[in-house]
Amino acid sequence: MKSVHSMTYAVAVAAAAGLLAFGTAQASTQLGHGLRMYFQMGGSPGDASTLPREIGAKDAAQALGVKLISQYSSWQPQNMISQFRQAMAASPDCIEIMGHPGNAAFTPLVTQAEKQGIVVTAGNVPLPKLEARYRANGFGYAGTYLFKGGEITAQSMIKAGHLKKGDEALVYGVFAEGIRGQSAKGVVHGLEKAGLKVFKLNITDAVNNNPSQAVPTLVAFIERHPNLKAIGTQQGLVTSFIPQALKEAGKKPGQITVGGIDLAPSTLAGVKDGYIAATLNQQLYLQGFIPVLQCVLTKRYGLEGMNVNTAAGTDAKAMIGKLTPLIKKGIY
Repeated sequence: MKSVHSMTYAVAVAAAAGLLAFGTAQASTQLGHGLRMYFQMGGSPGDASTLPREIGAKDAAQALGVKLISQYSSWQPQNMISQFRQAMAASPDCIEIMGHPGNAAFTPLVTQAEKQGIVVTAGNVPLPKLEARYRANGFGYAGTYLFKGGEITAQSMIKAGHLKKGDEALVYGVFAEGIRGQSAKGVVHGLEKAGLKVFKLNITDAVNNNPSQAVPTLVAFIERHPNLKAIGTQQGLVTSFIPQALKEAGKKPGQITVGGIDLAPSTLAGVKDGYIAATLNQQLYLQGFIPVLQCVLTKRYGLEGMNVNTAAGTDAKAMIGKLTPLIKKGIY
Protein backbone atom coordinates (compact mmCIF):
# COMPACT_ATOMS: atom_id res chain seq x y z
CA MET A 1 0.00 0.00 0.00
CA LYS A 2 1.28 3.46 -0.86
CA SER A 3 2.07 5.82 2.01
CA VAL A 4 -0.11 8.84 2.74
CA HIS A 5 2.79 11.06 1.68
CA SER A 6 3.17 9.23 -1.66
CA MET A 7 -0.52 9.56 -2.40
CA THR A 8 -0.54 13.21 -1.33
CA TYR A 9 2.43 13.93 -3.58
CA ALA A 10 0.70 12.17 -6.48
CA VAL A 11 -2.38 14.35 -5.95
CA ALA A 12 -0.14 17.41 -5.78
CA VAL A 13 1.66 16.61 -9.02
CA ALA A 14 -1.60 15.92 -10.82
CA ALA A 15 -3.07 19.17 -9.54
CA ALA A 16 0.00 21.13 -10.61
CA ALA A 17 -0.03 19.59 -14.07
CA GLY A 18 -3.68 20.41 -14.53
CA LEU A 19 -3.28 23.98 -13.36
CA LEU A 20 -0.29 24.63 -15.59
CA ALA A 21 -2.22 23.28 -18.55
CA PHE A 22 -4.94 25.83 -17.91
CA GLY A 23 -2.61 28.75 -17.17
CA THR A 24 -4.69 31.10 -19.30
CA ALA A 25 -7.81 30.65 -17.17
CA GLN A 26 -9.26 33.68 -15.46
CA ALA A 27 -7.70 34.49 -12.08
CA SER A 28 -10.97 33.91 -10.23
CA THR A 29 -10.94 30.25 -11.31
CA GLN A 30 -7.39 29.59 -10.07
CA LEU A 31 -7.22 27.35 -7.03
CA GLY A 32 -5.01 29.74 -5.08
CA HIS A 33 -6.76 32.96 -6.07
CA GLY A 34 -6.74 35.41 -3.16
CA LEU A 35 -4.07 33.60 -1.11
CA ARG A 36 -0.92 35.43 0.06
CA MET A 37 2.33 33.62 0.83
CA TYR A 38 5.66 34.79 2.24
CA PHE A 39 8.58 32.71 0.96
CA GLN A 40 12.16 32.53 2.27
CA MET A 41 14.26 32.13 -0.90
CA GLY A 42 17.70 31.79 0.64
CA GLY A 43 20.68 33.90 -0.39
CA SER A 44 20.41 36.98 -2.61
CA PRO A 45 18.10 37.66 -5.57
CA GLY A 46 19.39 35.89 -8.67
CA ASP A 47 22.39 34.12 -7.12
CA ALA A 48 23.01 30.65 -8.49
CA SER A 49 21.76 28.80 -5.42
CA THR A 50 18.65 30.97 -5.12
CA LEU A 51 17.53 31.69 -8.70
CA PRO A 52 15.95 28.30 -9.52
CA ARG A 53 14.02 28.38 -6.24
CA GLU A 54 12.77 31.86 -7.13
CA ILE A 55 11.68 30.71 -10.58
CA GLY A 56 9.95 27.61 -9.22
CA ALA A 57 8.04 29.56 -6.58
CA LYS A 58 7.02 32.28 -9.04
CA ASP A 59 5.90 29.71 -11.64
CA ALA A 60 3.74 27.96 -9.05
CA ALA A 61 2.33 31.25 -7.76
CA GLN A 62 1.43 32.36 -11.28
CA ALA A 63 -0.15 29.03 -12.17
CA LEU A 64 -2.14 28.85 -8.95
CA GLY A 65 -3.02 32.53 -8.56
CA VAL A 66 -1.11 33.10 -5.31
CA LYS A 67 0.34 36.49 -4.36
CA LEU A 68 3.98 35.73 -3.52
CA ILE A 69 6.20 37.88 -1.27
CA SER A 70 9.88 36.85 -1.50
CA GLN A 71 12.40 37.21 1.32
CA TYR A 72 16.21 36.94 1.09
CA SER A 73 18.45 36.21 4.06
CA SER A 74 22.03 35.89 2.71
CA TRP A 75 21.78 32.40 4.26
CA GLN A 76 21.98 33.89 7.75
CA PRO A 77 19.81 32.07 10.34
CA GLN A 78 19.18 35.23 12.36
CA ASN A 79 17.82 36.93 9.24
CA MET A 80 15.45 34.03 8.66
CA ILE A 81 14.05 34.41 12.17
CA SER A 82 13.59 38.17 11.71
CA GLN A 83 11.89 37.62 8.37
CA PHE A 84 9.50 35.10 9.86
CA ARG A 85 8.46 37.67 12.45
CA GLN A 86 7.89 40.22 9.66
CA ALA A 87 5.85 37.71 7.70
CA MET A 88 3.67 36.83 10.70
CA ALA A 89 2.96 40.49 11.33
CA ALA A 90 1.44 40.72 7.85
CA SER A 91 -0.99 37.83 8.63
CA PRO A 92 -0.59 35.98 5.31
CA ASP A 93 -2.25 32.66 4.50
CA CYS A 94 1.07 30.77 4.31
CA ILE A 95 4.77 31.12 5.10
CA GLU A 96 7.62 29.00 3.75
CA ILE A 97 10.69 28.94 5.99
CA MET A 98 14.19 27.55 5.70
CA GLY A 99 15.21 25.34 8.58
CA HIS A 100 18.73 26.68 9.08
CA PRO A 101 18.00 28.26 12.52
CA GLY A 102 16.78 24.88 13.84
CA ASN A 103 13.73 23.52 15.66
CA ALA A 104 14.37 25.28 18.96
CA ALA A 105 14.68 28.76 17.43
CA PHE A 106 11.58 28.37 15.27
CA THR A 107 9.26 26.49 17.65
CA PRO A 108 7.73 29.43 19.60
CA LEU A 109 7.26 31.45 16.42
CA VAL A 110 5.74 28.61 14.39
CA THR A 111 3.45 27.77 17.32
CA GLN A 112 2.22 31.38 17.31
CA ALA A 113 1.71 31.33 13.54
CA GLU A 114 -0.26 28.08 13.76
CA LYS A 115 -2.55 29.66 16.36
CA GLN A 116 -3.15 32.50 13.90
CA GLY A 117 -4.23 29.98 11.26
CA ILE A 118 -1.16 30.49 9.06
CA VAL A 119 0.03 27.45 7.11
CA VAL A 120 3.78 27.03 7.68
CA THR A 121 5.98 24.70 5.66
CA ALA A 122 9.76 24.26 5.30
CA GLY A 123 12.24 24.00 2.47
CA ASN A 124 15.95 23.30 1.85
CA VAL A 125 16.70 22.34 5.47
CA PRO A 126 14.13 20.25 7.39
CA LEU A 127 12.59 20.91 10.79
CA PRO A 128 11.54 17.37 11.73
CA LYS A 129 10.11 18.12 15.19
CA LEU A 130 7.89 20.90 13.90
CA GLU A 131 6.91 18.83 10.88
CA ALA A 132 5.83 15.98 13.14
CA ARG A 133 3.80 18.35 15.34
CA TYR A 134 2.06 20.30 12.56
CA ARG A 135 1.98 17.93 9.59
CA ALA A 136 -1.80 17.68 9.76
CA ASN A 137 -1.92 21.48 9.39
CA GLY A 138 0.16 21.44 6.20
CA PHE A 139 3.72 21.61 7.57
CA GLY A 140 5.82 19.72 5.05
CA TYR A 141 9.33 19.69 3.64
CA ALA A 142 10.70 20.09 0.12
CA GLY A 143 14.44 19.53 -0.13
CA THR A 144 17.29 17.09 0.09
CA TYR A 145 17.46 14.44 2.80
CA LEU A 146 20.64 16.05 4.03
CA PHE A 147 22.71 13.22 5.53
CA LYS A 148 21.80 10.85 2.68
CA GLY A 149 22.65 13.50 0.10
CA GLY A 150 26.07 13.86 1.66
CA GLU A 151 26.61 10.10 1.57
CA ILE A 152 25.61 9.96 -2.10
CA THR A 153 28.10 12.72 -2.88
CA ALA A 154 30.86 10.82 -1.06
CA GLN A 155 30.06 7.63 -2.97
CA SER A 156 30.27 9.48 -6.28
CA MET A 157 33.62 11.00 -5.27
CA ILE A 158 35.05 7.61 -4.36
CA LYS A 159 33.94 6.07 -7.63
CA ALA A 160 35.06 8.96 -9.83
CA GLY A 161 38.46 9.42 -8.20
CA HIS A 162 39.19 5.75 -7.49
CA LEU A 163 39.77 6.81 -3.90
CA LYS A 164 41.04 4.15 -1.52
CA LYS A 165 41.70 3.44 2.12
CA GLY A 166 44.22 5.85 3.62
CA ASP A 167 43.73 8.62 1.07
CA GLU A 168 43.41 12.12 2.54
CA ALA A 169 40.19 14.09 2.01
CA LEU A 170 38.82 17.43 3.15
CA VAL A 171 35.15 18.04 3.87
CA TYR A 172 34.46 21.77 3.87
CA GLY A 173 31.03 22.17 5.40
CA VAL A 174 28.64 24.09 7.63
CA PHE A 175 29.27 21.83 10.62
CA ALA A 176 28.30 24.49 13.17
CA GLU A 177 24.69 24.85 12.02
CA GLY A 178 22.91 21.89 13.62
CA ILE A 179 20.49 20.29 11.17
CA ARG A 180 22.05 21.97 8.14
CA GLY A 181 25.37 20.43 9.12
CA GLN A 182 23.96 16.94 8.54
CA SER A 183 24.77 17.20 4.84
CA ALA A 184 28.49 17.73 5.48
CA LYS A 185 28.43 15.00 8.13
CA GLY A 186 26.98 12.66 5.51
CA VAL A 187 29.96 13.33 3.25
CA VAL A 188 32.34 12.66 6.15
CA HIS A 189 30.55 9.42 7.00
CA GLY A 190 30.64 8.19 3.41
CA LEU A 191 34.35 8.88 3.01
CA GLU A 192 35.33 7.48 6.41
CA LYS A 193 33.28 4.36 5.76
CA ALA A 194 35.55 3.73 2.76
CA GLY A 195 38.63 4.12 4.96
CA LEU A 196 39.73 7.60 3.94
CA LYS A 197 41.44 9.96 6.37
CA VAL A 198 39.06 12.92 6.58
CA PHE A 199 39.82 16.48 7.68
CA LYS A 200 36.83 18.67 8.62
CA LEU A 201 36.82 22.42 8.08
CA ASN A 202 33.87 24.62 9.04
CA ILE A 203 32.45 27.16 6.60
CA THR A 204 32.21 30.47 8.43
CA ASP A 205 29.39 33.03 8.29
CA ALA A 206 31.76 35.28 6.34
CA VAL A 207 32.15 32.64 3.63
CA ASN A 208 28.40 32.00 3.59
CA ASN A 209 27.95 35.73 2.97
CA ASN A 210 30.72 35.92 0.38
CA PRO A 211 31.64 32.47 -0.99
CA SER A 212 34.62 33.86 -2.91
CA GLN A 213 36.37 33.99 0.47
CA ALA A 214 36.50 30.20 0.34
CA VAL A 215 39.25 30.43 -2.28
CA PRO A 216 42.16 31.59 -0.07
CA THR A 217 41.03 29.24 2.70
CA LEU A 218 41.09 26.25 0.36
CA VAL A 219 44.36 27.27 -1.30
CA ALA A 220 46.05 27.50 2.10
CA PHE A 221 44.68 24.10 3.14
CA ILE A 222 45.81 22.44 -0.08
CA GLU A 223 49.30 23.89 0.27
CA ARG A 224 49.54 22.57 3.85
CA HIS A 225 48.38 19.08 2.78
CA PRO A 226 50.36 18.03 -0.31
CA ASN A 227 48.88 14.51 -0.19
CA LEU A 228 45.27 15.68 -0.35
CA LYS A 229 43.27 13.52 -2.78
CA ALA A 230 39.70 14.82 -2.42
CA ILE A 231 37.52 17.79 -1.40
CA GLY A 232 33.83 17.49 -0.62
CA THR A 233 31.27 20.15 0.23
CA GLN A 234 27.49 20.58 0.38
CA GLN A 235 27.43 24.37 0.06
CA GLY A 236 26.41 25.27 -3.47
CA LEU A 237 28.16 28.60 -3.93
CA VAL A 238 31.34 27.29 -2.28
CA THR A 239 31.25 24.41 -4.78
CA SER A 240 31.32 26.93 -7.61
CA PHE A 241 34.55 28.49 -6.30
CA ILE A 242 36.50 25.26 -5.80
CA PRO A 243 37.82 25.16 -9.40
CA GLN A 244 39.33 28.64 -8.90
CA ALA A 245 40.97 27.49 -5.67
CA LEU A 246 42.44 24.43 -7.38
CA LYS A 247 43.85 26.55 -10.20
CA GLU A 248 45.41 29.01 -7.74
CA ALA A 249 46.92 26.07 -5.85
CA GLY A 250 48.50 24.83 -9.09
CA LYS A 251 46.35 21.72 -9.40
CA LYS A 252 45.30 20.27 -12.75
CA PRO A 253 41.85 18.75 -13.41
CA GLY A 254 41.50 15.41 -11.65
CA GLN A 255 44.50 15.76 -9.35
CA ILE A 256 42.08 16.36 -6.49
CA THR A 257 38.66 14.70 -6.73
CA VAL A 258 35.88 17.18 -5.95
CA GLY A 259 32.30 16.45 -4.98
CA GLY A 260 29.88 19.32 -4.47
CA ILE A 261 26.26 20.39 -4.75
CA ASP A 262 24.01 22.43 -7.08
CA LEU A 263 24.46 23.54 -10.68
CA ALA A 264 25.77 27.11 -10.60
CA PRO A 265 27.39 28.27 -13.89
CA SER A 266 30.91 28.07 -12.41
CA THR A 267 30.13 24.60 -11.11
CA LEU A 268 28.99 23.48 -14.57
CA ALA A 269 32.20 24.85 -16.06
CA GLY A 270 34.16 23.02 -13.37
CA VAL A 271 32.43 19.74 -14.20
CA LYS A 272 33.03 20.20 -17.94
CA ASP A 273 36.69 21.09 -17.36
CA GLY A 274 37.24 18.11 -15.05
CA TYR A 275 37.84 20.06 -11.85
CA ILE A 276 34.59 18.79 -10.28
CA ALA A 277 33.89 15.06 -10.49
CA ALA A 278 30.24 15.13 -9.40
CA THR A 279 27.70 17.55 -7.96
CA LEU A 280 24.51 16.71 -6.06
CA ASN A 281 21.48 17.97 -7.98
CA GLN A 282 18.88 18.84 -5.35
CA GLN A 283 16.52 20.29 -7.99
CA LEU A 284 16.07 23.70 -6.44
CA TYR A 285 13.23 24.57 -8.83
CA LEU A 286 11.10 21.97 -7.03
CA GLN A 287 12.07 23.49 -3.69
CA GLY A 288 10.38 26.64 -4.93
CA PHE A 289 7.39 25.10 -6.65
CA ILE A 290 6.28 22.48 -4.10
CA PRO A 291 5.87 24.74 -1.01
CA VAL A 292 3.55 27.07 -2.95
CA LEU A 293 1.54 24.05 -4.03
CA GLN A 294 1.54 22.85 -0.41
CA CYS A 295 0.08 26.17 0.71
CA VAL A 296 -2.77 26.00 -1.77
CA LEU A 297 -3.64 22.33 -1.24
CA THR A 298 -3.75 22.77 2.52
CA LYS A 299 -5.74 26.00 2.44
CA ARG A 300 -8.24 24.76 -0.11
CA TYR A 301 -8.56 21.07 0.72
CA GLY A 302 -6.97 20.62 4.14
CA LEU A 303 -4.32 18.23 2.82
CA GLU A 304 -1.50 17.43 5.23
CA GLY A 305 2.16 18.28 4.77
CA MET A 306 4.14 16.64 1.97
CA ASN A 307 7.67 15.43 2.66
CA VAL A 308 9.48 15.42 -0.68
CA ASN A 309 13.12 14.51 -1.31
CA THR A 310 13.94 16.75 -4.27
CA ALA A 311 17.47 15.39 -4.83
CA ALA A 312 17.84 13.38 -8.03
CA GLY A 313 21.38 12.19 -7.24
CA THR A 314 24.76 13.43 -8.45
CA ASP A 315 25.45 14.70 -11.95
CA ALA A 316 28.73 14.21 -13.76
CA LYS A 317 29.94 15.48 -17.14
CA ALA A 318 27.66 13.29 -19.30
CA MET A 319 24.48 14.32 -17.46
CA ILE A 320 25.37 18.02 -17.41
CA GLY A 321 25.20 18.10 -21.21
CA LYS A 322 21.64 16.79 -21.15
CA LEU A 323 20.55 19.27 -18.48
CA THR A 324 22.16 22.37 -20.00
CA PRO A 325 19.06 23.62 -21.90
CA LEU A 326 17.05 23.62 -18.67
CA ILE A 327 19.88 25.04 -16.61
CA LYS A 328 20.19 28.01 -18.97
CA LYS A 329 16.55 28.80 -18.14
CA GLY A 330 17.27 28.62 -14.41
CA ILE A 331 15.37 25.36 -13.99
CA TYR A 332 17.57 23.02 -11.99
